[in-house]
Amino acid sequence: MAATSSTAGGTDHWERRYRERRADELSWTEAAPTASLELIAAARLPRQAGILDAGGGAAGLAAALSQAGYTDLTVADISAAALARARAGLGERAAAIIWVEADLRDHDFGRRFELWHDRAAFHFMVTEADREGYLRTLERSLAPGGHLVLAGFGPAGPSECSGLPVARRDAEEIAALLGDGYALVSSHPHQHRTPSGAVQEFVYAHFQRRR
Repeated sequence: MAATSSTAGGTDHWERRYRERRADELSWTEAAPTASLELIAAARLPRQAGILDAGGGAAGLAAALSQAGYTDLTVADISAAALARARAGLGERAAAIIWVEADLRDHDFGRRFELWHDRAAFHFMVTEADREGYLRTLERSLAPGGHLVLAGFGPAGPSECSGLPVARRDAEEIAALLGDGYALVSSHPHQHRTPSGAVQEFVYAHFQRRR
């Protein structure tokens, strides 16, 4: 995506991050995606529902969902290196998941999902251009009545990540950006402990699309 006003980082930035650093050198790495799994379970979707892990990178959410019996899983990330790392970690089980190299600000998935999950991607959408691009992709990709699980730095979280500025938002601020088409179902703060031992405040929010 060629947007000069972007601060979210392009393909080259994220490729370098994943090629040059191990998982335990990336601050967003978590031992298990417990908080995400709890909100996804709260959506009470059938196991065949379409679920997108947007900006999923090398995270373990898709593996955990596959193990839980979900059968229509897609992982999208701007970094091919991140996707390759995730696939390698899953071995033969990776074939059951769809892997898409995509910039969330302008990608067309060509389908709609019943649930869109994003942990630590939307908070990089600091500029209006980046936010609008992301929200357009969300709008055309999430089915009416579908669920949105967003997790990002809360008001007390860091102001930067991976050398880039981030937006620190509470659930109400996220809701304002999403607009009236989304209802806030639940939200809660979460203390993420990075591999180096630092603690970062996240906010996890579950929305449902009204239309």
